[in-house]
Amino acid sequence: MMDDKDSLRVFRHRFYIPQHNGEDCVYFTGNSLGLQPRSISKYLQQELDDWATMGVEGHFKARNPWMPYHEIFPKQLSKIIGCKENEVVVMNSLTVNLHLLMVSFYRPTKERHKIICEAKAFPSDQYAFETQVRYHGYDPDDAIIEVGPREGEHIIRNEDIISTIKQHAKSTAVVLFGGVNYYNGQYFDLKAITETAQSIGAYAGFDLAHAAGNVDLRLHDWNVDFACWCSYKYLNSGPGGVAGVYINEKHATNTRLPRFAGWWGYTKDTRFKMEKGFEAIPTAEGWQLSNAPIFAMAAHKASLDIFDEAGMERLHAKRKMLAEYLLFIIDDCNERAGKKLIEVITPRKENEKGCQVSMLMLKNGKEIFEALTNQGAVVDWREPNVIRVAPVPLYNSFEDVYKFGSIVNRLIS
Repeated sequence: MMDDKDSLRVFRHRFYIPQHNGEDCVYFTGNSLGLQPRSISKYLQQELDDWATMGVEGHFKARNPWMPYHEIFPKQLSKIIGCKENEVVVMNSLTVNLHLLMVSFYRPTKERHKIICEAKAFPSDQYAFETQVRYHGYDPDDAIIEVGPREGEHIIRNEDIISTIKQHAKSTAVVLFGGVNYYNGQYFDLKAITETAQSIGAYAGFDLAHAAGNVDLRLHDWNVDFACWCSYKYLNSGPGGVAGVYINEKHATNTRLPRFAGWWGYTKDTRFKMEKGFEAIPTAEGWQLSNAPIFAMAAHKASLDIFDEAGMERLHAKRKMLAEYLLFIIDDCNERAGKKLIEVITPRKENEKGCQVSMLMLKNGKEIFEALTNQGAVVDWREPNVIRVAPVPLYNSFEDVYKFGSIVNRLIS
């Protein structure tokens, strides 16, 4: 069996898996909320104990001193995001970070004020784009250009993204896509999008909510300008967990770049002089507003320590095998049913998808989703008729995929 050969199989036992009738659920919603690492309670308890015994002195004397706590993460996240340590910082929540980045990188002018994004971007991104555009006095219907699939298709062709950028070359300020589309699971060609955006004088940025901890990312090598992500999906850091930001070092070292500032982004050597006049740290840290949310960061550290131990190379290798096996199982379900009842709307090419496979249900979709839930398969429903399924390499097994297929077969046969 594939599970017997899986070098990552021991990590499944590092997570709490929800139960159904006394057995592990088939938990395929790591693309929405990752499972809880068993170690998180220990990490949190350490900070609670230090707070109890040290009070304010914990900022300097805690076992992991709180004042520089955020400095733990760049080394770990640089391996996951594919960047230099000075280009990444952990702070705030995803949409807060997106707005902060747009303050710096969406600087519209009469000539260049358009944002190019994917159609059916995650709603929070859509609202951020809309309100940023309105804030600067432009009409979203004119300023926001969406690239969608061609008629009768579900995947956005890369050539259509590239041609749209070139078509609006003189009027585009920012190209801002999701790294992996939340709805259909498409992993976009970030390198090609970045190169094309920058060739026309625009910035290239990405919301990596569904990409961080999922797909192979090389943001620095691809020269991406900026990106942000959450930590509660594939990064398993708890509901509403602390988020992250990447800013290419060519921008991070530019302390004159416009931004909304707070005291934690101020030069460390003179921060506590409390003087007027903002002086930014010349790294991604210069975008910080406030001191670290220690409890959220402790949960984040618990998960990232597991990522360190597992290694991204092994995780990517298993992720690809799990996704291919899931596609095989879905195709087999259709074959056993004698007709096509499930259409996969996620790209099948290995470099165009991550963990998530989106199943367009051609008949009785909501009923099948509810039946899956009742039989211990935790999946995700997206209107009008899509079931999202995401086997995650850290804690899902090939047996999970097989069990999922068996349940689906019973429901559609």
